[in-house]
Amino acid sequence: MKKLTLAMAALVCSMLAPAGNAADLAAGKAAFEKYTCMTCHGEDAKTSILPSYPVLAGQHADYIAHSLRAYKRGQEGVSGANVRVNAVMGAMAQQLSDTDIANISAWLASLPSPLGVRR
Repeated sequence: MKKLTLAMAALVCSMLAPAGNAADLAAGKAAFEKYTCMTCHGEDAKTSILPSYPVLAGQHADYIAHSLRAYKRGQEGVSGANVRVNAVMGAMAQQLSDTDIANISAWLASLPSPLGVRR
């Protein structure tokens, strides 16, 4: 019963809480182009210049955002968990604002991709 009550309270709170700013897909595409992400990941975000570079199209938005923030932390010299150190990606991510990260992540997640589950 206690779990049900907590679940209902969480549901009510989520319905009453103001929605966060929805990501702007057009701004995400523009930022992807502005910061020249396509140079390595391809204009369609799925034809990278090297096989070791990940396909970004269709990836989960929260995963992309988490990764970009981890690269920023790595560039800032933060140590510990949730840090990614890569000279190129660190420098690229360092330029991005939180809004840029949200918009780019949402736009990439909205793209068709071979990452989807085929039935």
